Amino acid sequence: MTSSMRAIAITQPGGPEVLRMVTRERPVAGAGEALIRVKASGINRPDVMQRKGLYPPPPGASELPGLEVAGVIESGDAPALAQAGLSVGDRVCALLSGGGYAEYAVAPVGQCLPVPAGLSDVEAASLPETVFTVWSNVFDRARLQPGETLLVQGGSSGIGVAAIQMAKAWGARVIATAGSADKLAACQQLGADHAINYREADFSVEARRLTDGRGVDVILDMVAGDYVAREVDCLAEDGRLVIIAVQGGVKAGFNAAQLMMRRLTITGSTLRARPVAFKAAIARAVREQVWPWLEQGRMRPVIDRVYAAEQVAQAHARMDAGGHVGKLLLSW
Repeated sequence: MTSSMRAIAITQPGGPEVLRMVTRERPVAGAGEALIRVKASGINRPDVMQRKGLYPPPPGASELPGLEVAGVIESGDAPALAQAGLSVGDRVCALLSGGGYAEYAVAPVGQCLPVPAGLSDVEAASLPETVFTVWSNVFDRARLQPGETLLVQGGSSGIGVAAIQMAKAWGARVIATAGSADKLAACQQLGADHAINYREADFSVEARRLTDGRGVDVILDMVAGDYVAREVDCLAEDGRLVIIAVQGGVKAGFNAAQLMMRRLTITGSTLRARPVAFKAAIARAVREQVWPWLEQGRMRPVIDRVYAAEQVAQAHARMDAGGHVGKLLLSW
């Protein structure tokens, strides 16, 4: 076994062409960590932001992009693995703070989960970043309850397809937004009760209409900017807005009096820089609640396209173009 590996590096901030295959030293698992021989790597919007120079890795994290992988445990901290019920040779998927675009990656054992029964490595690699994000924000922070209504902005994105399915499995009603007929149909096939074309209609007006004027209980927002004012308008009393990205801009104006009169909550979070213990707690909840949904067929990974690792620039170009439904992945 050689000490080197192939990896994909960001050579300078820019477009997809700045991603290059390089040779790097293979990482070594430290205390509480596992070394994973990577079979597939998920591609996520934060990778694009990092590629553009807008989202640097947190201190101590690998400078290589990639926040989720699936593969086989090659080595690791034996006591930590045993405590987690894992062993060398097990198939796992894992959430990372960086370094996923490589043949080998190190992950905290607490952020590793066994591949759900019946899923391929590619399918498993599509799960950690999106499922952890949705669970932490929609279920932990926004406290979505069965019977409530969730509005998912960007329902055909990787985050969106996970949020729709998880909310439906939980017993919630789901309204999703998307920008084309094909994407709207995909959202409804995944279980969304209603889908709104945000290019043709005001989602706020439509959301109020679809709830008979009551409004929605929870909104998962990846846009921010001028969306926030309209989201405040279409929240029900005691409604909760969770912002997880700011693709529409960091500044937002809204009627603050509505927060007081209808007891609204606006919150948000990022996951990448949170402590291992925080992510490990999410992993335990996901394994207990979400993994059975996957194994029972109540939700499924949604894969748009799989690229060979050497085609990473093409994969990022597809994400930049925005035409995908579900996840884009790299195969090693």
